[in-house]
Amino acid sequence: MRLLFLALTLYFPAAQLPAQSPKAKPHSRRTAPNTKPVERADIARFRMHVAAALSAAGPSKGTWGVLVTDASGQVLYAQNADTYFTPASNAKLFTTALALATLGPDFRVTTMIASAGTIDSSGVLNGDLVLIGRGDPSLSNRKFPYDKRVERDGLPEKVLSEMADALVARGVKEISGDVIADDSMFQSEPFPSGWAIDDMLWSYGAAVSAIAVNDNTFLVELRPGPKEADPASVTLQPDVNYYTIENLVRTSAHGSEENLKVTREPGSHLVRITGTMPQGGSPHRLTIGIEQPAEYAAKLLQSLLEARGIRLRGISRARHAPDPLLAGTAQPMQTILAEHVSVSLADEVRAINKESLNLHAELLLRLSAYEKVHAMSYEDALKFAAGFYQMAGIADGDVAFKDGSGLSRRDLVTPRAIVQMLSYAATQPWGEIYRSSLPVAAEDGTLSEHMKNTPAAGHIFAKTGTVEHIAALSGYATTLRGEHLIFSILGNNNNLHAQAAHNVVDAIAEAMVEDLGAIKK
Repeated sequence: MRLLFLALTLYFPAAQLPAQSPKAKPHSRRTAPNTKPVERADIARFRMHVAAALSAAGPSKGTWGVLVTDASGQVLYAQNADTYFTPASNAKLFTTALALATLGPDFRVTTMIASAGTIDSSGVLNGDLVLIGRGDPSLSNRKFPYDKRVERDGLPEKVLSEMADALVARGVKEISGDVIADDSMFQSEPFPSGWAIDDMLWSYGAAVSAIAVNDNTFLVELRPGPKEADPASVTLQPDVNYYTIENLVRTSAHGSEENLKVTREPGSHLVRITGTMPQGGSPHRLTIGIEQPAEYAAKLLQSLLEARGIRLRGISRARHAPDPLLAGTAQPMQTILAEHVSVSLADEVRAINKESLNLHAELLLRLSAYEKVHAMSYEDALKFAAGFYQMAGIADGDVAFKDGSGLSRRDLVTPRAIVQMLSYAATQPWGEIYRSSLPVAAEDGTLSEHMKNTPAAGHIFAKTGTVEHIAALSGYATTLRGEHLIFSILGNNNNLHAQAAHNVVDAIAEAMVEDLGAIKK
């Protein structure tokens, strides 16, 4: 622990740490001078509204934690502020702060295609062609910077296509070896501890890898047939011969209800889709998570090269860490043949928090730890992150994360820890970048449809969190009286529909904006 503290002190200078009162002890709640709520008329009003929201028949069976402070750190309201909760995507508040503090807003990642072979006069590359992943989460057709909603430009494989074009421009016509996707920068741990088996089928649970093409997903589009009982048609993007789609979907009567079921056994390349789609109905798009991202990327790159007339003598394959065949052997020098530079970390953080991108958050956790202490495993990355959280003033034991996105059901955090992280971030040089990355109530991101036509619209800047039985919202608020607040609302064990659970959270946020704020004399 002493060595970790010294390492963190090196990477996070004292000038960037939150200021501490000489009498305050940031790791001991019993000595903190500002933990007793001050009851004012506005606070009493807010307390009444919180009690009403949480005592209703549905939410009353759950567990709730709420902490609201003003900008100075004075506690205005606290309920279960020091109790553990599973935070869902509120965990991204910690990961994105870690990345900004560790890497800086201007940090970028370079993905390369390289080879140890040479290109002869007839255009033959004598050797393997290697796609080297460096943890860039933005190898897709997503447009940056994010503005109000997700926008796309071109095909999902856009970045790899551009790199394939660069190879053609260099005169490559044939490759004597294999096409290899190398994700050995990180140990192969595609699914963090605490992710559910159901997660890995879908985009939000796509496998984590140093290679992440199109968010490690592919799109399946289903369209009903022209007549009742006809099979539905299926198209894929990207259309790569890696997964087999078993289409058992049939067209049902016009106006009937759509009913689809998708299954894939872990490790299988067979995706089975069953059910019905109504005649004349709209297409249905399914975004499927990829379980073997490097293998898939190698196959996709092979397909793109062949489409450009480049002949491949070998096969497509992946290279993971550790590779027993390479252990202890010196690697030949490689020539870079094509490269792609990522968007800035500031733009990436904005996309992550606005749209709650799980894979992107996981990669930022891994990148932060790798760049500073060469951590290749999740275990070491989480240890590095835990040291940073302690340096940021979070009390010992107030956070226990198993991933960087919050999809893990084993993550635990207290509302007080979240408020402390938000408070710390607000004092940093990158604090405004961080704050502006959060969804705005009734305006954008995951809050675009929340709190419309309420006093909270445009006044809440916060990260949502949604997993079954979990609803969360934490961030910054400006009240109608102009008071700046920092807050965390966490709900667990709620047997409510997701929208109903978020209605409870939204009601508390709305009351916070409308009720709180001392009347200025």
